[in-house]
Amino acid sequence: MPYKRNPMRSERCCSLARHLMTLVGNAQQTAAVQWLERSLDDSANRRITLPESFLAADAVLNTLQNILEGLVVYPKVIEKHISEELPFMATENIIMEMVKSGADRQECHERIRVLSQQAASQVKQHGRTNDLMQRISADTYFKPILDKLDRVLDPSGFIGRAPQLVDKFLREEVEPVLQLYQEHLAQTAELVI
Repeated sequence: MPYKRNPMRSERCCSLARHLMTLVGNAQQTAAVQWLERSLDDSANRRITLPESFLAADAVLNTLQNILEGLVVYPKVIEKHISEELPFMATENIIMEMVKSGADRQECHERIRVLSQQAASQVKQHGRTNDLMQRISADTYFKPILDKLDRVLDPSGFIGRAPQLVDKFLREEVEPVLQLYQEHLAQTAELVI
């Protein structure tokens, strides 16, 4: 597709990764029939499968490195997608806020369900933007929590401990490995196609 930036390289990674996964079965089948006997029925198998596995893994990793070195992130596109989906994701939190303010959970659930279906219809059938929050704001039933909607719709309230877990993973797993190979980090992946 002409609008994609790197479809061939990404598709090549998927293809080679699938091939690499199938090579595991070859070793498993050999191990299953050898019964720890001294035979040579794995000899030809190993001469093909082992090098092919390493070559396939190397090709996948080089291609992925090449793709990721040119990765571009578009924050405005991310914001757009979040703003389109976040109102639907926030419905349970809105229900909880309403219940805290004394509302009946079942009634609140039904009102949110109806409004959500109406908003989804506008998005899916007419290609319009998600207007669920406007619908909720216009419904007097939700008046007790209108001043809390900005907090409820804060995207950071939907990511849990992800930032801390990522930081911990980088600190404990990635950085020690990077230190081991510090002299190689300046290298870039050059693909010859």
